[in-house]
Amino acid sequence: MRTLIALGGNAMTAPDGRARPEDQIAAVGTAMAAVADLIAAGVEVVLTHGNGPQVGNLLVKNELAAHVVPPVPLDWCGAQTQGTLGFVIVSALEQALAARGIAKPVAAVVTRTLVDAGDRGFTHPTKPIGRYLPKEQALAMAAHGQTWEDRGARGWRRIVASPEPVDILDAPAAKALLDAGYVVVACGGGGIPMVREPASGTPAGAAGSAAPTAPPPFGLRGVEAVIDKDLSAVLLARAVAAEQLVIATDVDHMFLRFGAPDARALSRIGAAELRAHLAAGEFGGGSMAPKAEAACRFVEGGGRRAVVAALGCIREAVLGKAGTVVEKE
Repeated sequence: MRTLIALGGNAMTAPDGRARPEDQIAAVGTAMAAVADLIAAGVEVVLTHGNGPQVGNLLVKNELAAHVVPPVPLDWCGAQTQGTLGFVIVSALEQALAARGIAKPVAAVVTRTLVDAGDRGFTHPTKPIGRYLPKEQALAMAAHGQTWEDRGARGWRRIVASPEPVDILDAPAAKALLDAGYVVVACGGGGIPMVREPASGTPAGAAGSAAPTAPPPFGLRGVEAVIDKDLSAVLLARAVAAEQLVIATDVDHMFLRFGAPDARALSRIGAAELRAHLAAGEFGGGSMAPKAEAACRFVEGGGRRAVVAALGCIREAVLGKAGTVVEKE
């Protein structure tokens, strides 16, 4: 079946969290060896990935160089990391496929994701990103239009919008490549956040005139935001007609009462039951809550199954034999 595999951004760093180029290349190589095995077994694979550590590195460079060059906005950070990780993933997968005697083309699509300009996140940002800074450095960055909050003893941290993804704008390009036989990497980091707005040159008042002769033209603009890659993965999976969504992370399963002495791993669960646990706050506000939400949305929207599993278990997860398998009921 056509399977969308969502690789966590931390899956592309060293086990100790280091993110030097050589660390990322080595980690991607390990992951792509597993993906190549799946392709050799006849699985049709689509790939997406996170970019948290990579964007974090760019933000540090922004901070260190802010007195010399203007900081790069977040939509540019997303585009840059999509391009960098895309070519690293493509190169590693091509090499792994060649080692198995498989001649199959691979391509990465720099992907934009539509969000709603009216999303509450833009007026009430809540997503912390990057490192903690002393007050003086944080205020210097705030002078560039960024929002920073005092987080107590640890220092100040940047806060940004994390709007809901609405549409994967470049999904048609990804699907065309898939239908042509490519393995496609798309929508890295949840996609570059874009909003629609009236195109430049639209006459003033045209959009609100009493009897418009035609709808006003609209353009697209990148915005300062980050999008949850697992929620975008659901939209991408639907757009490319994937039957299965596999979310690769750093734990073997989703857990109830995670961290407690009586924690229980979830092996197989229905979407309705998982959503009930989610509504009860079982997964808190951490990184597992979006993964549980994504799994529910995918299955509720007609997907065959969603699996949340450790990166090292991708092969078994795709077969439904590892991780937390979420099905209709």
